[in-house]
Amino acid sequence: MSENRAEARISLDNIEQNYRYLRQKAGENCIVMAVVKADAYGHGAVEVCRRLSAAGETHFAVACMEEAALLRSSGIAGELLVLGITPQELYGSIAAYNVVQTVASYTYAAQLAACGPVRVHIKVDTGMSRLGLYCHTLDDVERTASEIERIAALPGLKVEGIFTHFAESDAPQSDFTHRQFGVFSALLAELKARGVDCGLRHCCNSAGILNFPEMHLDMVRAGIALYGCDPSPESRDSELRPAMSLHSRVAFVSRIRPGDTVSYGRSYTAERPLDTAVISIGYADGLSRALSGRWSVRINGRPAPLIGKICMDLCVADVTGIPCAPGDDVVVFGPDNSAEAMADRLGTIHYELLCSVKNRVPRRYI
Repeated sequence: MSENRAEARISLDNIEQNYRYLRQKAGENCIVMAVVKADAYGHGAVEVCRRLSAAGETHFAVACMEEAALLRSSGIAGELLVLGITPQELYGSIAAYNVVQTVASYTYAAQLAACGPVRVHIKVDTGMSRLGLYCHTLDDVERTASEIERIAALPGLKVEGIFTHFAESDAPQSDFTHRQFGVFSALLAELKARGVDCGLRHCCNSAGILNFPEMHLDMVRAGIALYGCDPSPESRDSELRPAMSLHSRVAFVSRIRPGDTVSYGRSYTAERPLDTAVISIGYADGLSRALSGRWSVRINGRPAPLIGKICMDLCVADVTGIPCAPGDDVVVFGPDNSAEAMADRLGTIHYELLCSVKNRVPRRYI
């Protein structure tokens, strides 16, 4: 039994198992880059990187310089790719922390080169319409290749990779993914014809790893699948092992009478005598208030529906017929009530739920 009012339990063994499985899926000549942005999707980037480094991982990706700095200061070696744009006031950190910076335009590359030497990967926008050099159709290839050629010629800049990002690779039959890959491949061929070597080529995210093996190229980027979650309902893989479960504790048990109302706004009225458990987790911990009356936690292996509004620090469950006492473990999401099912209830994705578990909820590595 945990002493914490709430905690996220993280299986590093499962993360390592997922990594080894994805490395097998990627193939012998393809690097798997572990995406550990957003504190490793809520799993704890430092601990995850330490375990994966011990398992042989050499490439990691983060969202921003602050995340890269934390990993370096925690002793994480290996290649670190910053996927986002680093602001000018932090240019000095790129070399200081020996990270690889994403560039998305010639203008930005020139600014970095002036503060060089800088190692970079070039990002190409083939249809995500987010970061990257615009190259949505075959008609854009020559112009984009010319811009990349100018970037590669900048003194103080070392181009070590080129990549794009798929918009719907979680749909296994996606024509759009094939279109993006076709444009990216044409661009790579044009650059090769011009004698421009951009280093590592990569485009596959987790869904791409699972659904489009012909697109793996030199490297793939493992994100949500690394943490044991299917990228989407259309991209399931039974070999992936979820690494996080969210737990709390029963704080108080009581009995209420017919006609009694529960929590703020009195949105729930008991129609019969009920045994209730007050649970020490709320929306300030990451349990969305929108789940009020729409989710069941697990207490002693049995589903206990939440009743009334979820509060900042507490919530209430109907435990009628479920033997329980203060201190008993509560599974908020886990093997039998998954984060994916919770996300479906909320009309969102499990990525968001994993990242929403707040810092005041300690992690326990198991």
